[in-house]
Amino acid sequence: MSDFAIEITDLRKTYAAGPKSGPVTALNGVSLSIPQGQIFGLLGPNGAGKSTLINIMAGLVNKTSGKVKIWGFDQDVNPRQSRASIGVMPQELNLDPFFTPGALLDVQAGLYGVPAKDRKTKEILELVGLEDKADAYARSLSGGMRRRLLLGKALVHSPQVLVLDEPTAGVDIELRQMLWRNVRRLNEGGMTIILTTHYLEEAQEMCDEIAIVDKGVVRAQDSTQNLLSRLDAKMMVVWPQDPVGKLELPSGVTMDKRDNGSIALTYSRSQITADRILQALRDGNVVPLDIETQEPDLEDVFLALTRG
Repeated sequence: MSDFAIEITDLRKTYAAGPKSGPVTALNGVSLSIPQGQIFGLLGPNGAGKSTLINIMAGLVNKTSGKVKIWGFDQDVNPRQSRASIGVMPQELNLDPFFTPGALLDVQAGLYGVPAKDRKTKEILELVGLEDKADAYARSLSGGMRRRLLLGKALVHSPQVLVLDEPTAGVDIELRQMLWRNVRRLNEGGMTIILTTHYLEEAQEMCDEIAIVDKGVVRAQDSTQNLLSRLDAKMMVVWPQDPVGKLELPSGVTMDKRDNGSIALTYSRSQITADRILQALRDGNVVPLDIETQEPDLEDVFLALTRG
C-alpha cells in the first residue's frame, strides 16, 4: 500500500467535437500525488478542469489516457475497489424528493453493496445534524439541510477518500461552520479530504496542501505555507501623524497614498528589511501613529499562477 491516497499520472481528457466546435481538451497531462490523511485543496478558475478530474476519480467520466489509483487500486485493474474507496459530495442538489433522508442513505448504501446490518444510517444522520429529519421527505428540507444530506450520502460506504466539491457554495455561516467541524472530525479519524472551493480563505485555513489547476494543467502543488512563501512581496501600511510629502525610499519600494490618509509601502522582503523602510520614514520626519504589515494570501498566489 502506497503512502498516497490518490496517485494520478499524466491524466488526459479530450471531449469529442461538437456540431459547432472542435475537440475540447479538459485535462492535459495532470499528475498529482495526494498523501493519506491530508485535507487537500484542489483550486482553479472556472473551466480549469477540476470537475472533469473529480468525475474521473469517481468513475463517472472515462479518461482519454493516463493512470488513476485510488487508495492503491488502479481504476483500470480494480475499478470496483477504486470506486468503493472514494465518496463525492457534488455541487448539485441531486436528491430524490420523494425519499426520506433515512431511506436515501439506505438506498445509497445498498447501491454500494453495504449489507443492511453494516449500514450506519443513524450515525451518519447524527453526524450531519439530520437525526430529527430522518423520516421527513427530502423535498421538505431546506437548502442547507439538503446539502448536509449530500455529505451523508457520500459517507454511506465508509470511503477512505472524501471529495467535497464546492461544499459551502451559497450556504450560511452556521452551516459552513458545521460542515468544517464535521470535515475536521472525519479527517482526525483518518479520512483523506479533497476540497474544491472558490472561497480561498477557507482553503488557506483548512488545507495542509494545495494544487492549483488552470487550463487542464497543474500550475503548482505544494504545502499551503510554501505556496504562500512563493510571493516575495510584502506591504507596510502606515498611518502618519501629518500628511506625507515626497519621501526618499530605498530602491524597489513603491508608495501608494490612500484616501484614508494612510500610505502603503510595498517591497521585496528578501531584499529590503522593514528597518530600512522605517529609517526612511524617520529621515523624512514621518511620525507613525500606527503601522500594519500585510503578508500575501492565497488569493495573491492563485492570481499570480492563473494569470500567467
